[in-house]
Amino acid sequence: MPELPPGVLVVLAYVLGSIPAAHIAGRAHGIDLRKQGSGNLGATNVVRVLGWKTGVAVFLFDAAKGALPVLLFPRWSTGEFHPELLALAYGIAAIAGHVRPVFLKFGKGGKGVATASGVFVGLAPIPMLVSFAAFVAVVLVSGYVSLGSLVSAVVLVAMLGYTVGVASPKFIVSVLLAAFVFWTHRANIGRLRRGEEHRFGRKAAS
Repeated sequence: MPELPPGVLVVLAYVLGSIPAAHIAGRAHGIDLRKQGSGNLGATNVVRVLGWKTGVAVFLFDAAKGALPVLLFPRWSTGEFHPELLALAYGIAAIAGHVRPVFLKFGKGGKGVATASGVFVGLAPIPMLVSFAAFVAVVLVSGYVSLGSLVSAVVLVAMLGYTVGVASPKFIVSVLLAAFVFWTHRANIGRLRRGEEHRFGRKAAS
């Protein structure tokens, strides 16, 4: 592939991140997931409404939207920029596309957890593996996907702080993303505190 300016690749990463896999899956089944289950265009709501097979496929697609720009786009970039900083920029752009997809007129997309996971699979696979293991363990024990997402975000920050240090751009971005995950899950946190959060495998009314 010919080399491209980083600005162009940032836009391409955003467009790639904007592909709304959950919305496409819902439309393929004749429904609008924004009006079903939790109303969120993420893999969890797909599992809730369409089943786990479709949900896993959507999760993998959303994760790939984050991983591919991080792994490939720095190789195609012109200029003398540091590859890690370029990878972070492309990953952030992909997450932004997932959250506010251009293909849905910049409306609400997903919460960015799956795409952020893909970004850090490309940037720091071992810390991300530990983070994902924490997510699975919390969901299996508690039944709360939202709690698993929150715990995994904290575990990723801790792992990166230990492995690459708190001055690393990867660590700094992980802290910002963890804060973003907590912000997008603020309604879930409220329901968790009240004991009203929906457990995995049960249909949600909102």
